[in-house]
Amino acid sequence: MKNIRLGLIGCGGMMATHAKNINKVTGITITALCDLSEENVKTVAEALGNRPYVTTDYRTMTEAVDAVLVALPHDLHYECGLFFARHKKHILMEKPLCITEEECRRLIEVSEEEGVTLMCGYPVPYKTDVRKLKELVDSGEYGQIMQMSIWTEQLTRPEPEWSWARTSRLGGGQFFSHGCHYVDLLLRFLGDPVEGAHFGTRVGTPWLLQEGTSMAIFKFENGALGYHGATWGARGSRLGWCYQIMTDKGLLDYDLSTGEIRFYSQEQMHVPGVIHEGSKHYTVLYKREKEGTEETTREIAHFADCVLHGKRPLTDGREAMKSLQIIWRMYDAEKHGTTADLRGLGLERRWFDEA
Repeated sequence: MKNIRLGLIGCGGMMATHAKNINKVTGITITALCDLSEENVKTVAEALGNRPYVTTDYRTMTEAVDAVLVALPHDLHYECGLFFARHKKHILMEKPLCITEEECRRLIEVSEEEGVTLMCGYPVPYKTDVRKLKELVDSGEYGQIMQMSIWTEQLTRPEPEWSWARTSRLGGGQFFSHGCHYVDLLLRFLGDPVEGAHFGTRVGTPWLLQEGTSMAIFKFENGALGYHGATWGARGSRLGWCYQIMTDKGLLDYDLSTGEIRFYSQEQMHVPGVIHEGSKHYTVLYKREKEGTEETTREIAHFADCVLHGKRPLTDGREAMKSLQIIWRMYDAEKHGTTADLRGLGLERRWFDEA
């Protein structure tokens, strides 16, 4: 196979942007579109500039594709993924992989049995800024990690009121649907977790069936601590997306909105009643050169490379399920008022070798 014929399933929301990014990738041609809405298909088709096969039933597109990108409601991921795996079509599944552990395991098993590349859409590890942050951490120059925090704030109110994202079809709350990105990232930076605890609330996000605001803490084998806090109910925002890594030498601070990584390193002993203006004492280690969604293009290119050359994706099914396993354990512990034992998951974290 020299060129991958790709089908897009679910043409709402993000898919028009995805289509434009896919067009930048050598080795992929979008040959089919599937959605129940003619308007959605038209929007994506216009972004492509070509005339793909169009259908409302993805089961009719197998002859037109070698691989599919699936962006359906979460509860449909398993059925759709299983169909294409059994037809030996490669699959790039938007997160979450599936909404239950049993479904995830079965989809992974069938994909491996059929020799199909199964990859999950976790774009954050493909982002140049995040790769640079990981490079700085791994250099050891900025110290040993004591604690890593990731905070995200946004207003996410699915419309219309009958939207599937307001129901159990979402598979969980904010922690499951969005937090999976950042649990995955904490694992990549901090290693294997030992235990964790989660608290969530629907206050301020009554349109969601489960929590819209979420806070999770983790302890890792190496002694480092992790924190992920987020809300889908922000009526005002200052931090947006903020990553901070406290080390025994200082603070690495990453602002996703500006693409700037700063290192704060002035040591000042705390004196009660005295406020230190530490914000004036930092070094800019990295600054993003341009805005864009280059992580999506890089993610799609990685998928194409894995399909064409038989490589294991960085965010394959097994990797994608690990963050979900952790979230499910923490949800269960929350119900019982305990901390979650996160040992024994057999986690193995990998990072890009190529530039």
